[in-house]
Order: sequence, then C-alpha cells, then structure tokens
Amino acid sequence: MSIKIGSEAPDFELKGTGDQLLKLSDFRGKRVILYFYPKDMTAGCTDEACQFRDEHTSFEALNTVIIGVSGDSIKQHEKFIAKYNLPFILLSDEDHKVAELYGVWQLKKMYGKEYMGIVRSTFVIDEQGILTKEWRKVKVKGHIEEALEYVKQM
Repeated sequence: MSIKIGSEAPDFELKGTGDQLLKLSDFRGKRVILYFYPKDMTAGCTDEACQFRDEHTSFEALNTVIIGVSGDSIKQHEKFIAKYNLPFILLSDEDHKVAELYGVWQLKKMYGKEYMGIVRSTFVIDEQGILTKEWRKVKVKGHIEEALEYVKQM
C-alpha cells in the first residue's frame, strides 16, 4: 500500500509510553507530526528527538502533537524519554507493521551489510486525518525547523 498526500493517513493502533494503546485517529482535531526513526539512544535519533523536544511548545501552540515511532520496546522508549526529558509520545512498532504501512520499512546498507530497518521519515497529518506533507530519508540537520515552518503555514 502506498500513501498519498491529500488522502487519509492510514490509521493504526500501537502501544505507547505510559502503557497506553493509542490510535492515530485518537488525535483527530489536532495536527500530528508522525515521525519514524531507526533506534532509541543512537546519535542521529537522539539529536532528532532532542530538537523536537526543544521545539515542543512551538508545535503545541500550533495545535500539533508530536508522535515518534520506532521498533524499540516500550521499556526502551521509557528509558529514552527519561534520559532526554522528552515531552511527547513514543510508540512501539516492534513488528514494524506501521512502518510498512507508511512505506518506511526498507532495505538499508551500513558498512557493506544489508538489513531491513526504518528509514527516518516525517509525516504531517491535519486535524481531519489527511496526510498533507511527507519527508522521507530525512537528514536531521535543519529538519525540525523545516517541519515547524510547514506547520506554521498550514
């Protein structure tokens, strides 16, 4: 399944931090920054999460919720949140079903080895649940500012 800008964002249900089961549709009426990242506690993912943390109140002022998704366990997410004081929800996609739904579970290469993993990507979903913007193969530097600027223009 491929998702398209202007169509309804695929709904899903995943376990989130605080031991809650959350659906994307639970956030109707708010804008959603749904970002997929490879792994808690790694350099790029920590940098990205901390930048979202630092701009959290700016997104909140724009009626926007930040939701991070990776294949890490809830226990690992809770350590990540505690260590970096992250004020937003992290969802656990251990079977990578949601990553597949959004087309971000892909073949990757590192140090000559090939493996399947999450490709860093961000999706913006409006108050009605419509996908309005996507960034794939995200480079962290400058990305959070770009996402914030996009949400301000909505």
